[in-house]
Amino acid sequence: MNNASTYSKLIKQEAKRLGFLSCGISKADFLETEAPRLEKWLKNNSHGEMAYMENHFDKRLDPTKLVQGSKSVISLLLNYYPEETQIEGSYKISKYAYGKDYHDVIKSKLKELHYFIETQIGDVSGRAFVDSAPVLDKAWAAKSGLGWIGKNSNLITKNVGSFYFVAELIIDLELEYDNVTTDHCGTCTACIDACPTDAITDPYVVDGSKCISYFTIELKDQLPNEMKGKFDDWMFGCDICQDVCPWNKFSKPHSEPLFNPNPELLSLTKKDWEEITEDVFKKVFQKSAVKRTKFSGLNRNIKFLKR
Repeated sequence: MNNASTYSKLIKQEAKRLGFLSCGISKADFLETEAPRLEKWLKNNSHGEMAYMENHFDKRLDPTKLVQGSKSVISLLLNYYPEETQIEGSYKISKYAYGKDYHDVIKSKLKELHYFIETQIGDVSGRAFVDSAPVLDKAWAAKSGLGWIGKNSNLITKNVGSFYFVAELIIDLELEYDNVTTDHCGTCTACIDACPTDAITDPYVVDGSKCISYFTIELKDQLPNEMKGKFDDWMFGCDICQDVCPWNKFSKPHSEPLFNPNPELLSLTKKDWEEITEDVFKKVFQKSAVKRTKFSGLNRNIKFLKR
């Protein structure tokens, strides 16, 4: 067994020990097939007011421009599918935001993984990425065989589904690289048919500026009147295209205590949400990703749903 193979095995074992669902490794080179797709997506203004998507075009496609001397992209999946969901008939938040902010949880796991690599293998430089830099997470995960990018543009994995976070560790160490997996969406159009705002404009193409997640989290202005009645009670994010995906029948609850929600979150009714105070908001979402939309943003979304 050569060094690259031995190191890859060690890294995958440690990733498992740290609680990651799976780990795949790919060569840090230019994402050739993604380049024209990203260019077209930006040209069509599918990013709406997410201006940051236009920045660092080259870095998004070439990790060696992002991390000097990088040779390998280690992609990792972390399950967030909850044991229990909010009560029926309430305003909804996306399942990924139930517990502690995933950025903090995953960052510390990636730091541990990097530390392990340095202690077991030697002086290895690299950077950890959790949805926080110009990295095409899903493209790298797909390249390393962890799943395929579905018609809803989410990464989907056989026997697991898609309710997981995707993160990377980009390092300057040569490793053994995994093979790409095949697409298993087939003729299914469940996600396209279910999207109430028609955000999935074509199979595998999502217009971000029409997505409920974009409206409820990214958009800072008033919500557009033409979207009234189309949010299906989602006040932060949206899980519709994942909830209807047949592969998510295989989702199993996560085992990460930090992703467990504040019990109050699951029991709040529509009336409770309509009367929520800033103090309750801070208590329920103390360390959650929901803080990103702020109390004022959540209030705006609830008023829009209520009218």
